[in-house]
Amino acid sequence: MILIYRDNNANAIFVEDNNGAQFLNNLQAIQDNPTDSTLSIKNISRDIDIMTDIDYTEFEDDNGTAWGSDGQTTTNNLNAIFQTTGGGGGNVPVITSPLTINLTTGNTINYELIATDGVGYEWDLSNVLGITTVDGNNRKIIGGSALSAGTYNIPVKAINYNGEDSETIVLTVSSPQFANTKSIQFNNNDYLGANAALLDSVLGRSGNGSGSSDAWTISFWFKAGTSVNNNQTIFYFGSNNVTNGNHIKITYQGGVSNGRNINFKYGSNVNYLNLITPLSSVPQNSWCHVMITYDGGTTGSSNVSINDYYSRFKIFIDGSQKTTSNFNLNYGNTTSLSGQNLRVGRYNSVHYMLNSCKIDELALFDSDQSSNISDIYNSGVPFDLSTLTTEPKHWWRMGDGDTFPTISDKVASLDFTMVNMTVADFVSDVP
Repeated sequence: MILIYRDNNANAIFVEDNNGAQFLNNLQAIQDNPTDSTLSIKNISRDIDIMTDIDYTEFEDDNGTAWGSDGQTTTNNLNAIFQTTGGGGGNVPVITSPLTINLTTGNTINYELIATDGVGYEWDLSNVLGITTVDGNNRKIIGGSALSAGTYNIPVKAINYNGEDSETIVLTVSSPQFANTKSIQFNNNDYLGANAALLDSVLGRSGNGSGSSDAWTISFWFKAGTSVNNNQTIFYFGSNNVTNGNHIKITYQGGVSNGRNINFKYGSNVNYLNLITPLSSVPQNSWCHVMITYDGGTTGSSNVSINDYYSRFKIFIDGSQKTTSNFNLNYGNTTSLSGQNLRVGRYNSVHYMLNSCKIDELALFDSDQSSNISDIYNSGVPFDLSTLTTEPKHWWRMGDGDTFPTISDKVASLDFTMVNMTVADFVSDVP
């Protein structure tokens, strides 16, 4: 069967046969012989027959109804719709469909270009990744899920035999409204790993602390598991040689009588500063926000300056700075720090997080954000950190927008890989 009908939006004739579908104008139906049951369809503007010697019973409309009961009535009925399309009235086409499209990142477009007296349609899609016209109907475009947030201009034309209408469609792609629906769950031997060298400019330093240029902030949401182990590594960055090399280690101490707190160590295992939050400062069975800051100053070499070294660091839990118990070995650490290991949930080769500990919204800043703790904690409500006056240099949503086994960096290109984990470790338990 041959499907023929007038598309009012396109102001054109839709024709579909064994060769495919297309929109056409300036057509004429011609009965091959007054007594014959066959007819031909001619494209007048190109002076060619697009169909010849087709029996009238082969033609039907979009409702499946025959166009006539014989060759003559079929010819007349087809010509009646052919004469009401295109630019036959001498009018230049006018685009009437909206010239703006709004799209949210990750979603797709389904847009149709409509023009009065339009015959042909042209798009310049060269600057819009993944958008294409629909096969058989070049008035429609689809795709665009790979486009980043921003504004894109799409030149378009509607054309007929009397002229054209040229317009620009403005496509606005917006980021989705913030929603926190996922976190990452850790059990024994689970961890995240990434390219530590990419953090040298954020968490690294070249010597014994040169000031604000070496400052940093680590922010995350944490929910403790049920294990009472006191060596559960939340975050580790720095030297692979933990005995002699400088590194950052943030640990959850889960012990009931002497734990449920955060243990922060800066340095090596033989030269370090150690700050520990008060007993039970990490709640049981609920989320808390943890933020640790470093002002970039010196961190070791002299007994008389040890309190200055401790003061370089602050630990906040749920928006409040905690008074810490402080310890050191060899009066702190004076060495440089660079990235050989970057892990969430594991220290070098041991000390994993246990029994369903959870991490959410991990962010790193290359500055001391102590003065902005109230904004970052946000009264206990996770939010879009990119809206802060000082945005993080790296931010991992920990499940939202991620595809196993990759935890994507939302503001840069430092992605984590999930190790010894499964897609089931994306959980809906969130702060």
